Amino acid sequence: MGVASQLPPEFIVRVDRERCIRCKRCVVNCGFGALDFRNGVVSDDTKCVACQRCTVVCPERAITIEENRLAYKANAYWTPLARKNILKQAETGGMLLTGMGNDNPYPVYWDHLLIDACQVTNPSIDPLREPMELRTYLGRKPDALSFDLATMIGPQIKLDTPIVFAPMSFGSISLNAHLALARAAQAAGTVMNTGEGGLHKDLYSYGDHIIVQVASGRFGVHSAYLNQGVAVEIKIGQGAKPGIGGHLPGEKVPLEISETRMVPQGTDCLSPAPHHDIYSIEDLSQLIYAIKEATGYSKPVSVKIAAVHNVAAIASGIVRAGADILYIDGFRGGTGAAPTIIRDHVGIPIELALAAVDDRLRQEGIRNQASIIVSGGIRHSGDVAKAIALGADAVAIGTAALVAMGCRICQKCYTNNCSWGIATQRPELVKRLDPDEATEHLVNLLRAWSLELKEILGSLGVNAIESLRGSRERLRGVGLDAQTLEILGVKSAGR
Repeated sequence: MGVASQLPPEFIVRVDRERCIRCKRCVVNCGFGALDFRNGVVSDDTKCVACQRCTVVCPERAITIEENRLAYKANAYWTPLARKNILKQAETGGMLLTGMGNDNPYPVYWDHLLIDACQVTNPSIDPLREPMELRTYLGRKPDALSFDLATMIGPQIKLDTPIVFAPMSFGSISLNAHLALARAAQAAGTVMNTGEGGLHKDLYSYGDHIIVQVASGRFGVHSAYLNQGVAVEIKIGQGAKPGIGGHLPGEKVPLEISETRMVPQGTDCLSPAPHHDIYSIEDLSQLIYAIKEATGYSKPVSVKIAAVHNVAAIASGIVRAGADILYIDGFRGGTGAAPTIIRDHVGIPIELALAAVDDRLRQEGIRNQASIIVSGGIRHSGDVAKAIALGADAVAIGTAALVAMGCRICQKCYTNNCSWGIATQRPELVKRLDPDEATEHLVNLLRAWSLELKEILGSLGVNAIESLRGSRERLRGVGLDAQTLEILGVKSAGR
């Protein structure tokens, strides 16, 4: 007879018996099987992940979910979380998995950067009465312009707002979620990224607003796919798990996923850590130009990397290898699944990586040869403006986009049990996400952030996002040490 688990539940589900009308909606809606009906609603607290689906669908608001605060003996070093993780691994002998981005209390440098403003000598601009330009072009720019209009400019991606949807693969998220992202990108004049899972045939009509990705597993990669998108991205790494590959469990590979990814149904999709044809910058350059050749040199090629300690040198090599767009993902970047130990302890914040890369490329005189997209914890338009001032051309949002669609960040994406129909392939759960409603929410989010960006530009006395790009003089640091201010290239507040 097995020994009962010593692991306490993370959350406690409380049902108000007087308010409960026994409609069973909460039981039906719980994707994790934490609720049952036995002469009333009963809970198995060990299965609750606080996705909040039950609290939202309950018509009487009779359910509350509380964190299970056990009376652990106080210890500042051996925290309750550390002890629970040890117990879990002692019982299972496996790696701890998690979803989404790093949630540890590392410094958030965005929150220590403030934006300058104009008032008197250089007056502010009223964005409600004067035109404000957010249009952004991604791609390689020429070293100089010829006034006889003979300058050759490489293929560019036109964005109506400097915000794109980050790579999230079909498999890690549902088809309804992918469809909402594609529709929203088209409606808002921006682009979404397929991630490493290929592109479902129903989304080909949105190709003018889609970046297709080539990852180490080459899932779903073929000539028609490469030529369908507005750009092609080579994924080297991602912020949530630098230096390791990906894993989509077989239970998340039904027929449509298998057809799109070109793998047998029910088969685990394992992405190797390295591309087995890339072991040097020269190898990367060969792949970049092979893709350009395959697409008739009509599309920019992007390379996505994780933010790591030598990111500036890596970025320099990537740009010199021929990449038109450099995508950098910080350690708060989300994921469908990653070893917790990797997510929490590998990589660096996107703010520091961006500043280092932009500075390095400018020093080498090659900053114009590639646009920079950054991601990894972009939470609002203030983060967007600060990223652009630090040197980014655009930002990518993943977690924020999922939250707009209804995600509650329960961090259990890898279980295939998402009660909101986003990070699941279970048909009965997928249908809960209305792609029309999700599209509307995504478009509203981009519209709201764009309006706020215009207000920020107006407060700076400029009327184009191009005037803010790389203008670190418009930022000031608060509560940052001298070394961090030097890396960011920002002055202290008050100076």
